[in-house]
Formats: sequence, C-alpha cells, structure tokens
Amino acid sequence: MPSLPFSAISPETREASCGEDPGWFCRQTLELTGNRSAAEIADFVIGKPLTILLIVAIAMVVNRIARRAVKRGLRTLQAGAIQERLGAVRRATPDALLETGQMSLRAEQRIEALASVLRSILSFAIMLVAGAMVLGELGVELGPLIAGAGILGVALGFGSQSLVRDFLSGIFILIEDQFGIGDIVDLDGTTSGVVEAVSLRTTRLRAVDGTVWHVPNGEIRRVGNMSQHWSRALLDIEVAYATDLARAQEVIRAVAHEVWKEDQHVLEEPEVWGVEALGANGIVIRLVVKTTPSEQYRVSRMLRERLKSAFDEQGIEIPFPQQTVWHRSEAVAS
Repeated sequence: MPSLPFSAISPETREASCGEDPGWFCRQTLELTGNRSAAEIADFVIGKPLTILLIVAIAMVVNRIARRAVKRGLRTLQAGAIQERLGAVRRATPDALLETGQMSLRAEQRIEALASVLRSILSFAIMLVAGAMVLGELGVELGPLIAGAGILGVALGFGSQSLVRDFLSGIFILIEDQFGIGDIVDLDGTTSGVVEAVSLRTTRLRAVDGTVWHVPNGEIRRVGNMSQHWSRALLDIEVAYATDLARAQEVIRAVAHEVWKEDQHVLEEPEVWGVEALGANGIVIRLVVKTTPSEQYRVSRMLRERLKSAFDEQGIEIPFPQQTVWHRSEAVAS
C-alpha cells in the first residue's frame, strides 16, 4: 500500500486505519509514516497489548486500594471518631452497659466478616469493568454479551431466590450485630443454643444436649439473644405460707450480696423484688441478678445451692406439693 504524505492524512483515512477512537500508537505511526499498514500493525502489536496491560494494572491497584479502604473504614466506624464523640456518654454509662472484652472480640469478628463480603463485591465489580474494557479493546461487541448476561442473571435470580435471601439476611445479621459467636440465642422460639458459627448463608447452633443445628439465615424471623451486653439471672424462690416473709427476703438478700462480693461476673448488687406469686404450695419471692453475658446460668445454680443451705440453717421451709382435704359427713335422714 503506498505511503501517504503527512499533510494528506484526512480524518476519514485516520478513522479507516485506526477506527473511530484511534489509539496513540496508531495515530502517531500514521502521522509519522503515512502508511496505513504500519499504523495498523503498530496498533495491534504495541498499542492494544499496552492498553490491556494498563487496564489490568490500574484495576489491580484500584482493587488493592479499595480492599484496604473497606477494612479501614469499618474499623473507623467501630473505634474512631464516632467512639470519641460517645466518650462523654460512655463515662456516664453504668459499667454493666459498656462493651466488655468479649464484645470487642465480637466486633472484630463482625469487621472481618463484613470486610470479606464488601471486598469480594468490590473486587468482582472492578474486575467486571476491567474485563469489559479489555474486550472492547479486542474489538468484541459488548451489546450482545450484556444482553445475554442480563437474561442469565434473571434466570439465576428466579432459580436461587432462597439462596439470595439467605445471603442478604446474613449480611443484615452481621451489620446489625443481632448475635455473634458465643451468644446464647433462641430462634423463633423453636431452636435455641450457643452460636458456634455465623456465615452469610447459615447459622450454626449447639443445643444444651449437644445437638448441632444448621439454620438458614433466610428462615430466621425473630431472634432472642440472652447474652448480649449483659445477662440477668432470674430466680423465683418458693417458701411455705407459714414463713415470715421479711425474714425470708432478708436471708435471700444476704446470700445474694455475698455472691455479688465474691463473683466478679455479677455486675450489680442483686435485687429482691418481693412476692411474685401466691402458688398452690407456697409463696414465690423473686430475686434478680445482673451478670456478664452468658454467666446467668452458672450464677443461678450457685445461688440456689447457697440459698438451700441458708434456708436449712435459718429453719425456713421450702414447700412441697400438698393439699388440704375436707371431709364432710351428711346427716342420715331418719
């Protein structure tokens, strides 16, 4: 093909040689040599590979920066300016309501899980855009691919609705901190136990009898968390009807106070709320004890053991099922 003089290169010739969006190498080669073949070879051998490498390099750098920014941003939300602004509120908050070391571990687990999800989403989006740009450089028509991908996405969406629901529910469980590893939870009043693992798709619980439950996150409608921030041991202690209630409450209060002084997991001085019910066999007195998360059951067992010993020493009767039978005899008619 004959070379064209520099001044003879027209926009039509440039477009015919290098396309509607001419590359730098193709344009410069065409302007320097005026040879369309040399310009096309330079664009194919040098221009497109370098452009593709540049796209891939930029995508990798952006992906790395975005992944770091996600985790740093989540950590900032957890312990940065927001926590500093809450400093005055924290100083005025009772110790029982402040986050403990266990809660800090929960926060770290949430940050790791959320960072993993967000980084995967960002990486997928960045690589998808970079792949589309690379295909564009190779001359592939993106319109049919986008249309086909849209149809495939709709089909997959209809076929995996439950899976998508599980993943979305898992994300909100992590973001809202509904529960975490080590929490004692009750799911919808049917499944309860200690949380052993929380993933985006399922939650794994271990019941008190050792049974392991795998619950899809999309099936969780209501969560009762019995060990978040603080817990409460609730004891209903029954005494006989002939018992002096003031004396019984004083004994209960003394035992609970002793446990409070000895056990660091009891956060506040226990409270005797008084008579809770008049039962068929005795009078119920309620005692409440605020504890650190998940310690309420151990503290309850300790209190019951000590209360039994204290009642025996003080002569306070713990009632047992009994009933009064009235025998009525009718007069025999004469």
